[in-house]
Amino acid sequence: MSRLANKVAIITGAARGMGAVTARRFVEEGARVIIADILDDAGQSLAAELGEAARYVRADVSQAQDWDTLVEAAEEFGPLNVLVNNAGILHFAAIADSDGEDYMRIIRVNQLGPYLGMRAVLEPMKRAGGGSIINTSSIDGLQAKNGICAYASSKWALRGMSKSAAIEFGPHNIRVNTVHPGGVFTAMHGSGDQAEPSEQDNAFYVNHALPRVGLPVEVANMNLFLASDESSYSTGAEFIVDGGWNAGLRLDLLPTS
Repeated sequence: MSRLANKVAIITGAARGMGAVTARRFVEEGARVIIADILDDAGQSLAAELGEAARYVRADVSQAQDWDTLVEAAEEFGPLNVLVNNAGILHFAAIADSDGEDYMRIIRVNQLGPYLGMRAVLEPMKRAGGGSIINTSSIDGLQAKNGICAYASSKWALRGMSKSAAIEFGPHNIRVNTVHPGGVFTAMHGSGDQAEPSEQDNAFYVNHALPRVGLPVEVANMNLFLASDESSYSTGAEFIVDGGWNAGLRLDLLPTS
């Protein structure tokens, strides 16, 4: 398959989880990929697995100089076409039980990181004749929950940033969209060493439209669509991969099919 033939991509948070599966799918479809992360062993192992089409580069997305390094590495593969801002962290705490440093730790990675990334790839993508920026938000960028104030704030902000960037970058044929995963079976979800979700893992989702946890490949396939020319007229939009979570819940006390 060659849906991403001649594409060069940077994927952050790509050493494991959704980022790693996205890197695999991109390489399968013909792209060359920079795997950006701070998890050196996992990142290097994935790059070795993927071969000459991939390279691991250690990068802290909250540091502008690390973005310069990522762009330089990507352009060694060729013109930079795709950025997937996937790196993210989560902190559970009530507002009363957290402080400004807890809050800013999340904001620096989840919000500042994508901002710096979009800024860093603008000129390279202009030189390339266009590109696609995919910002990983969350279902919590469309709604919220208790105990995730900083995380939800960062993911809502990413939606606004992406829309603004889409308007600014559009004349250069650079598209900017957000992807909103629901519960996905990754380390952040507590997958551990399990290869497949258990019945217990799916239990939380029993009243969702699709009563199961999502799989990383399902998010990766959305990223693949947005990275490809198949989505050439989509920008400034939200793409939801949540099994229907945002649609609402199935309530046992009401009629159903």
